[in-house]
Amino acid sequence: MQRTIPSFLIMALCTLMLVQCDHSKPKSESKEYKQSIHQWRSSRLKNLKAPGGWLNLAGLEWLKQGKNTIGSDSSHDAVFPEKAPAKVGEIYLEEGNIQFRPSPEVEIKHNNQPVKGTMSLQSDASGEATVLEHGSFRWFVIKRGEKYGIRLRDLESPLLDKLDSIPAFPVKPEWKIKATFIPHNPPKTMEMPNVLGDINEVESPGLLRFTYQGQQYTLHPTGSKESMFVVFGDETNAEETYGGGRFLVVSGPEDDNQTWIDFNKAYNPPCSFTPYATCPLPPRENVLPFKVLAGEKNPDLDVPHAH
Repeated sequence: MQRTIPSFLIMALCTLMLVQCDHSKPKSESKEYKQSIHQWRSSRLKNLKAPGGWLNLAGLEWLKQGKNTIGSDSSHDAVFPEKAPAKVGEIYLEEGNIQFRPSPEVEIKHNNQPVKGTMSLQSDASGEATVLEHGSFRWFVIKRGEKYGIRLRDLESPLLDKLDSIPAFPVKPEWKIKATFIPHNPPKTMEMPNVLGDINEVESPGLLRFTYQGQQYTLHPTGSKESMFVVFGDETNAEETYGGGRFLVVSGPEDDNQTWIDFNKAYNPPCSFTPYATCPLPPRENVLPFKVLAGEKNPDLDVPHAH
């Protein structure tokens, strides 16, 4: 069991920059409300295509303890795409200590400055991973459980042009549902599985209780009371929507502990776009026994999900 805060949560909470969840009552067939959702979807696609987005991921190579050679040559431990240099360099991993040594004939940069000699690297578990650069490639080390890997980006990835929209259900204001936040005091932990087969223990600040078609349901968010993150499943998964569930960000409640769950802003995990992400899966507490016909649909990119 890992009690560290997974980096997916950090990235997911960054989505709050895009999510403008207000506490006003949704207006029936409100043009203003629908327009706000369409604007959010446009910002969401722009964010996916940004340099730090998910659409430019080009590789995920797990590291072994000791020396790891890197480059496009198939003989290396971490194999980069063909347009990368045959040998990029070496990464040394020793009990969490990470060192990078560039190949002498290849210019590698960090913060636009050439890397000279051996350089210490920080993984994303530190909160600010060390990013290395060569041409259109960017890479850094991620930590998942006890495993370390290289996450590779290509700022010229063909997927950036391939995806010009994300399929979604029609916007319906009735899918913006009032919910009651019931705090855990103190916060409780719950088990969150991921696509790698790991189980992480994450903190939950409380419950979100809501009513749908006369029945009460609950969702278990992670994060904090002020910014809640929900990984949920429903009966559209593997049909209309991605099989591994979807994500939601829910804003903090007012003084009366009331907030809104806006399923029109349910969005796809990174794994629906790329095989190089390490997404969480819905915990059993968050699998809803009905179809949520709102939010993003499966992008149908024929993405393999083996790691």
